[in-house]
Amino acid sequence: MLDALRDFWNYKTTVGEGVEISVKAIVLILALLMAVSLLIKISKKLTNRKLREEDRLKFSSVYNFLKYFLYLAVLLIGLQNMGVELTAIFTASAALLLGVGLALQTFFQDIISGIFILIDRSVSVGDILEVDSFVCRVTEIKLRTTRAVTMENKVLIIPNHKYLTTIIHNWTENDSVVRAEVEVGVDYGSDVRLVESLLIKAARNHEHVLRTPEPFVLFTNFGDSSLNFKLVFFLQDSFSVAVVKSDVRFEINKQFKENKVVIPFPQRVVHMVNDNN
Repeated sequence: MLDALRDFWNYKTTVGEGVEISVKAIVLILALLMAVSLLIKISKKLTNRKLREEDRLKFSSVYNFLKYFLYLAVLLIGLQNMGVELTAIFTASAALLLGVGLALQTFFQDIISGIFILIDRSVSVGDILEVDSFVCRVTEIKLRTTRAVTMENKVLIIPNHKYLTTIIHNWTENDSVVRAEVEVGVDYGSDVRLVESLLIKAARNHEHVLRTPEPFVLFTNFGDSSLNFKLVFFLQDSFSVAVVKSDVRFEINKQFKENKVVIPFPQRVVHMVNDNN
């Protein structure tokens, strides 16, 4: 029985020129693949203990990429030990590999960019981004693409290489609080302190405007036909800036009407010259 097992273990067969396949080599390759898989699982488990839940989801893509890369490395080493001339294969298919490499250039850029994003945390799930004039909230980060939802509730799929080739504004990287501004002009002769108080009141009346930092008003300029003011306030949810600014404008218009503050419109005086005189 032992002799039969030993013979089976040492069994070899030759395929082609110099390619020797043995049961021992096949078992060794399978064992190495299992060992790699086990080590990656242990490493992933140890790393996940120190990560937040959203970061665990992001790094799972990195581990999958690493796993397949190591599988390929083990398989190539095993084939080399069996006598397969990998150099000849790569040389013979150099033109094909070059063509495939050029075709997949953007794909690999996406992969590399995705790894950088996951490692340096430049973008996280929930961040508000401005990409190519689109304002969107990140919902999922994968190894090749980032998925986000726009204010119109449309899904935006962003190739990760965009982070290397395009300037992207992250509205929430430094803080979740965002500053918003509404500009308005009032008639000359208006009580500027009354205007200031009405603007601040309009901001405070909105439930999404933060009490701290407090809203404030800047007297920005003496315009051609108006006194110009800028109302500055702060929000916790930057994704709703446009809606809140619209609501505040409605409230400003209401407050001004109730207090007889006039928002002027440009006027032009035309002098008629009578040539007969």
